[in-house]
Amino acid sequence: MSASTDRQNRSLARSLWVFAAGSFAFGFALVPLYSVLCDVTGYGDRTKLAQASDFAETAPTNRTVTVEFVSASPAYGDWEFRPELGNLKVHPGRLYEAKFYARNLRSTEVTAQAIPSIAPLNAVQYFHKTECFCFTPQHFDAREGRDMTVRFIVDPKLPSNIDRVTLAYSMFDAPQKVAAQSAPGPRS
Repeated sequence: MSASTDRQNRSLARSLWVFAAGSFAFGFALVPLYSVLCDVTGYGDRTKLAQASDFAETAPTNRTVTVEFVSASPAYGDWEFRPELGNLKVHPGRLYEAKFYARNLRSTEVTAQAIPSIAPLNAVQYFHKTECFCFTPQHFDAREGRDMTVRFIVDPKLPSNIDRVTLAYSMFDAPQKVAAQSAPGPRS
């Protein structure tokens, strides 16, 4: 091997090590970056979830808003996941309840997490979930299915140009660390 080729190989190896170290550091930086993103946007913020659960019913208005329910699970997951109703007409200020059905299609137990999203984006601050299966990871035994509840209030301050709000959930397998923390204790 020539000295030039040897130098190029060492330079390439150094570059690859720097790239690998940078990728590793970026992985660790994602957690604080996610926290900053949540603080800025309000998504995934546990303090906002606590505030939402404190939201109280007010006198309902005559106004009607349609809330659509949508569900999704990733193509690689083995889930049956769907809303009980496709939509519900609600009066802002009043507490409502909707149910979603989830079933683990695997022959092994699994812990899952439902991730919510609300559209249009400017309706997020006016849609308050007081109780939701998305607040905590959900443990499912093999082939177990069950109804899961979300209770919500649409704030009467919802802008008048919004007459339809979509509440969508995506069901994902929870990471092993989360699954271990939320798994039920020994059964008797």
